[in-house]
Amino acid sequence: MTESLARISSRRPWVTIGIWLAAALLAVGLVGQLLPTATTTELRIIPRFGEVGSVTVTDLLKGSPIEPPPAEVVIVKSETLTVDAPAFREKVEEVTAELRVLGPEVVRGGVNYYEALAAEPLDSLALVSTDRRSAIVAIQMAGTLGEALENIEEVIHVVEEADGQDGFRILIVGDVSAPFEQAELSAMDLEQGERIGLPVALLILLVLFGAVVAALIPIGLAVISILITLAIVAVIGTVFGELVFFVLLWITMIGLAVGIDYCLFVVSRFREELARGLSTRDAVIKAGATASRTVFFSGMTVVIALLGVFIVPHTLFFATGLGAIAVVIVSVIATLTLLPAVLMVLGPRVDRFRLPFVRRAAKGPSDEQREGFWEFITRKTMRFPVISIIVVGGLMVWASVNYFGIETGFNSVETFPRDSHTREAFTALEEDFPLGYGSANPAKVLIQGDINDPVVGEALAQFKRSVVGDPAVTGALQRIQQAVESDPALIAALLQSNPEILNDPSAAALPTNTHGNLTVIAIPVPGSPSGTEAFDLIERLRDDYIPAAFSGVPAEVHVGGTSAEFLDFDTQLSAYLPLIFAFILGVSFILLLVVFRSIVIPIKAIIMNLLSVGAAYGLMVLVFQKGVGADLFGFQQVETIEAWLPLILFAILFGLSMDYHVFMLSRIRERYDQTHDNAESVAYGLRSTASLITGAALIMVAVFSGFASGDMVVNQQAGFGLAVAVLLDATLVRSILVPASMQLLGERNWYLPGFLHWLPQIQVEAEEG
Repeated sequence: MTESLARISSRRPWVTIGIWLAAALLAVGLVGQLLPTATTTELRIIPRFGEVGSVTVTDLLKGSPIEPPPAEVVIVKSETLTVDAPAFREKVEEVTAELRVLGPEVVRGGVNYYEALAAEPLDSLALVSTDRRSAIVAIQMAGTLGEALENIEEVIHVVEEADGQDGFRILIVGDVSAPFEQAELSAMDLEQGERIGLPVALLILLVLFGAVVAALIPIGLAVISILITLAIVAVIGTVFGELVFFVLLWITMIGLAVGIDYCLFVVSRFREELARGLSTRDAVIKAGATASRTVFFSGMTVVIALLGVFIVPHTLFFATGLGAIAVVIVSVIATLTLLPAVLMVLGPRVDRFRLPFVRRAAKGPSDEQREGFWEFITRKTMRFPVISIIVVGGLMVWASVNYFGIETGFNSVETFPRDSHTREAFTALEEDFPLGYGSANPAKVLIQGDINDPVVGEALAQFKRSVVGDPAVTGALQRIQQAVESDPALIAALLQSNPEILNDPSAAALPTNTHGNLTVIAIPVPGSPSGTEAFDLIERLRDDYIPAAFSGVPAEVHVGGTSAEFLDFDTQLSAYLPLIFAFILGVSFILLLVVFRSIVIPIKAIIMNLLSVGAAYGLMVLVFQKGVGADLFGFQQVETIEAWLPLILFAILFGLSMDYHVFMLSRIRERYDQTHDNAESVAYGLRSTASLITGAALIMVAVFSGFASGDMVVNQQAGFGLAVAVLLDATLVRSILVPASMQLLGERNWYLPGFLHWLPQIQVEAEEG
């Protein structure tokens, strides 16, 4: 099939190129028109088997008058004045007025500390800092979260304009500004990854090819593939629903890596065939029959591995899997059709603009020298296979052991770059205000039942008493009590409106809203919404307080809110992780079993791939959690590895490493079938593929490292994990562990039980003709 595509594309190359250029131009229009509204920062669990508490709360509250609108917290802060100063009040009222000028289509409502103190003293407790040098303007955004994201820039503009004036700091954080800044920072990381990864990849290609034209072809093909994939994703997101914005990162990162690599294989083979004296058309067809076939198989291997991520019913995994699979498929199609047409048009001119200072590297050493170098590596390894396996395998096992210290979680606003505005606001809330960030992101306990029913009412009262006694909530109550005692104006207002709050501040910490048979209790969550303290509180609510209070009561109770959503996502990941691992490992085993007609090769390949992935995981823990070398790399040390990242990396890395493994082993198997000499076959397979595999791997490492240089810790972790795994796989695994293990096992490498002899014979790369 790949040879036929090469023939068709090269027969009318300009038609083929014209079709692809037309598709690229159409993609530019679609991306500009549709992509901005086709992505979202909202993460959603897709319930598949039974109810998910946080999803149930969201669904039941949707459209209800007590559904909390997207909320933002604007902090007015002074180093010298307190809220009692007229100038402080004037600044707060000025900021409030400017926000209200935006209109009800942007800001649905809001209240500042002074307004709350006058109208609802109880509500003012959470709006003033304990040192009385900061006050909050609490605003509600109009519309849904998606609509609020479109309008939040106007609110942020007001805050930025007021910030720094008259000695006041004006900060903002909330349901909308935090994900908005996250998307902006991710877009900046994306641009930085491209700025770093593309030039380094081009430099590697220049060294490999020694010619500017040959080096530019893979870059151009990768860019076209990414552009068309973005258009496809934009259409899907517009028609079927918004996709999580992380899809853009994965399309660009994977698209650059595989697009350049696949093109590298084919262009290298085309140049080899030209050097052997074939005509341009024959060289294109030959490359199509050999290297393109390898590309097709490699691409399908990556796609099959990535299918595993769809097992997790979550929009993040759906978007990531869709984007990565789409860009791999488009890159493969471009390599099989567009590239032959381009090579047919260029012919020998593919070597135009040669670089004299890298000509030697581009031409490469003689076959004898090349064979000598890689044969030296292979022979030394195969001469001492046990020592090689112990030393290299031991190092990778040591790196992998660090994985057992992994702490997974969700790095949210508290891990944004240090100069992030929303992180600064988060820190101010946590350090200065009675309820901390929990006032902006409370847990939502939803009671579906008639609270006027004495039984339900008593259960609700019992539940509140339990929650008030919880250590996490007790701290908030104590801070509220201190805030009351330090504010004479508040005490006077409460004596008139809510005198009971002076002795029992629980009503301030547990605001309750009721409509019909739905009642929502907002409970402040300690620390980060994705932190251990928050998760522990959600689990106590679900496992202890709610069953104790509502068992046998005619009401259903669910816990939602941001922390509950994070916890449910984490629980979901843990449940599906074994299924995904089993799927990817099982498919990989079957694939290698069929291709190499050996039961030993698949088992060994899976073990080695697990070593590469395990070492990458371990090094991520070592660098990001323990901080070893974090400053050197410019990374941020954090308490957790992003919970969803190991699973995504496992699927991608297994596909990529299996791709290299199959490419090299197919050469070894082909030689072994001809000579039945295991040692010579291994040496031949390594020296005939090592240069290309190493060059391709270095390009991937360059691309992934570019994205790891960004400011968002999740991008740093993803780029670093991918780069390290590919580097280890292409060097230590392919150059040492594979030849050493094959020497140690000898003929047993190719053992196939008799009951499996019916398996078909498949060749990854066509035989030399």
